Amino acid sequence: MRLTGVSRESGWTGLSVSTTLTNPSTRPGLRLPGRVTLTAGPDDVPVRHVVLGLVVNAEPEDPDSPRRQVQYHQVPIGGRFVVPAGRRRAIDFALPLPWETPITIFDGVPLMSLRTGLRTEVSVDPDLDQGAMVPVFVHPLPSQQHVLAALDTLGFAMRQAGLVRSRLPGVEQTLPVHQRLGYWVAPLYAGPITELELTFVANSAGLEVLVWLDRRQSLAGISHQSISRFRIWHTGADQRDWVTVVDGWLREAINRHAAAVANAHWSARLNESAHVSRRPDEPVPPGYGLGGTGGGGGIGGGGGGDGT
Repeated sequence: MRLTGVSRESGWTGLSVSTTLTNPSTRPGLRLPGRVTLTAGPDDVPVRHVVLGLVVNAEPEDPDSPRRQVQYHQVPIGGRFVVPAGRRRAIDFALPLPWETPITIFDGVPLMSLRTGLRTEVSVDPDLDQGAMVPVFVHPLPSQQHVLAALDTLGFAMRQAGLVRSRLPGVEQTLPVHQRLGYWVAPLYAGPITELELTFVANSAGLEVLVWLDRRQSLAGISHQSISRFRIWHTGADQRDWVTVVDGWLREAINRHAAAVANAHWSARLNESAHVSRRPDEPVPPGYGLGGTGGGGGIGGGGGGDGT
């Protein structure tokens, strides 16, 4: 029998399980420190193993199927010991987070309904599994933070955030899930596309950014979707002009997208840079543009990612 959610005590064994985190805020690639404390009741409790797992709610590949809870990463932290009656057994841990761990916090604000939990599973003889869940708040890597901030500066507004349980074609993906961040298209890019989604696939060296574009071609819902991929290194991320970099990615992706449907009336190339898209005396509505005039400078220094 498996108990999910916060399950602190079993009526069958008298064993209670408590999991505490030193700091629940973390980033992909870091270690998450904490402690699992097992407390026995009136009898000795033989434990087969203790496993930590990261759990999320993810969309299945079949859009008609309901969302499911997926444990996408697990690490054993102990096994084959006895908790004596009336005694405690504490296990300290430092759980390594995968580089592809989905982010759930941006600028201190939760991303929509995304939640990650740390579940502690204790296998007790003969066959009882217990689970205790504590929330984990995953902040973006610096490179991810820069990309998200640049999209916000360019006028994109996040409309949804979710996880999909599937494999990405042609991508070195280690987890069974990947994250998709959906945006309302900024006014500058609204002609060629109607929808934009973003997927991050990170490793220790760098970040791969997948840009999904869609454009509805009729009221019947006919659409064309294209995917562009861009790679950047984590090193030197703070020295790039990220507004220029991301704007370049978007214009390249839009031009590829338009070339695939060259017979459409909106398939002209997008050559205008975000830095010169508005006259200096034209007011910029809150939440759009560069936070100043159309000819204003970008964020940071220079440099950019390489499109692939």
